[in-house]
Amino acid sequence: MRWLIGLLGAAIIAAVAAVVMVLPGAEKPPVKVSEKSTATPSSSAKPTAMPSPTTTEIRDECGTFKTTEKVRYAITGYWITPSTNPCTWRHQMEDIHLVGGDTVIRIGYGMQHRAIKDGLLLKNGEVDPMFEGCQENGRTCLQAAQDELKQANPGNRIKHVYAYRTDESFGPSIFRCPQMERVIPGEGKRAYFRLVAPSDGSDSATCDFTEAQDYDVILIAASKTDSLEQLLALGEQFGVQVFPALPLAPRDPDRPIRADPEHLNALTTLTRRILQDYGARFKDNIALGGVYQPFEVQMTAALESNPTLDVFREQHLLVQQELSADKQILISPYIDARKRVDHGQSPAQVAAGFRALAATGVGIIVPQDGRGTGKGALYWPDERDDPVDASLKPVVGDATFGTAYRGSTREYFRAMADVRDQLIEQGDDVELWANVEAFEPSGTEPCAAQGTRGKTTKERLDQAVAMTGRYVQKVVSYMWSDFYTCGSPSLQDELLSDADRPIAVDAIRSPDNGADGVRLRGYELESGGVITVTWEGGEATLPIIEAVEALEDQGEGVMETWVPFDWRQVPKGSWVRIGVGTMNGKQASEPLHVRIQ
Repeated sequence: MRWLIGLLGAAIIAAVAAVVMVLPGAEKPPVKVSEKSTATPSSSAKPTAMPSPTTTEIRDECGTFKTTEKVRYAITGYWITPSTNPCTWRHQMEDIHLVGGDTVIRIGYGMQHRAIKDGLLLKNGEVDPMFEGCQENGRTCLQAAQDELKQANPGNRIKHVYAYRTDESFGPSIFRCPQMERVIPGEGKRAYFRLVAPSDGSDSATCDFTEAQDYDVILIAASKTDSLEQLLALGEQFGVQVFPALPLAPRDPDRPIRADPEHLNALTTLTRRILQDYGARFKDNIALGGVYQPFEVQMTAALESNPTLDVFREQHLLVQQELSADKQILISPYIDARKRVDHGQSPAQVAAGFRALAATGVGIIVPQDGRGTGKGALYWPDERDDPVDASLKPVVGDATFGTAYRGSTREYFRAMADVRDQLIEQGDDVELWANVEAFEPSGTEPCAAQGTRGKTTKERLDQAVAMTGRYVQKVVSYMWSDFYTCGSPSLQDELLSDADRPIAVDAIRSPDNGADGVRLRGYELESGGVITVTWEGGEATLPIIEAVEALEDQGEGVMETWVPFDWRQVPKGSWVRIGVGTMNGKQASEPLHVRIQ
């Protein structure tokens, strides 16, 4: 790869230079997203094409919607929650696209093992009203399925019953045995899909029900109209890729943080059927970026032995079988960097978890930065002895960063980027994105209808981008629904008014044509802006002559510039702060902290 050649050249320059400026973790640059294949690991595929708007506005029964970008921010993807109102989708897509978003990731639903009473599905010991309306000729859907199985062979038995809800609908490809499987119209907008498959997980296409065996019945409470079809159509219109969620695995009742392997056969069947339907209808749809694995796991050194990964492998293999190679699997695990909890993990341990996840076939790993939950923190090495942010105290107490956390978010992403680069060199094409949590652990202004997560600020988002942007191919955020739209001003308002504020992500000492200088990379750099270098006893303001798109060694949207600077005036061992500003005077919220050695 060309970036490896550039890295070797930089190392040679550093070896002969009299003074070296070291930015913590600047050893290896990430691969630019537009230059690399987007295949699942260990496979080769063509780069994913992005949809592009064909008109400047859309007019329909929901109103008139603009399809042009208003601003372009460093965060370009967002989680969204399902909505029963189709007009809500349009407003969300318009708002996301107006701030430069090109990716949406859908929150999904879980498959649940259910108890039965009188042919009705129970939930928490009570009849589930969502499935009560599933009736066939005066019998419940489950009783009707039992009747038909007994007619085929009196020895047939329903061993397990599963429930799955969704606002999607499906085509005929979701059925393998139409004589036993069907759509049952419900009241209003509801439709039910009845799937019947052998309990051993074989999901045989022979559809021979005359041989007595155990069967699983999966009842899907769905919609008569398909929200995913609508969302993909909007994606094409607004230039946004969509990642719908895979079915969420049932949880282990004894350890809810793990998937329950007992129900793997049924989960595999449901996943296979849905993906077969996706493949038949959307395989070549440019707006379908891939699928989202919604089961949340912690990145740990022991993740490789977690039975949840066996569930992932089965689901991810089906994705590779049923969808085209450029449709990737995306997962967003979490990091816990806290020292005072038993399950806190070091950067090296989290990097081991990254490697384990990549081995399941996932193509895009999007670790949560941890700042919103308080499980991670945004600080520089020379700030370890500083007190934690006030909003983190409810989580870690009155402590310093160094006593509360095993490392900063930047250290964790650097460690994962190193593993990512090693995997790419081995032929496993996996991407590292960052999930910036757009909320505070708690606050006086909760954003969600349920819970205490509080509103955050764009300044804090900028800080998270500065910490992670050096190592990732893309920055996305959890989540648009509620967290970007609550409060006054909302985060959405702040993005629209302040998206052009620069964000520095990386700075290195870089001679050019015999002159000493600084090479700075970041977002929203511009010719006519300035770089400021500040150290104890000194300061320099350096004009930016030219800012260009970074080469393949940086992520989506990153620019770079070089300015001359004599580093001999900075004492060795000094911590230096490097900021960047625009010609109109907007300064980056978070300066880089680098040390001269």
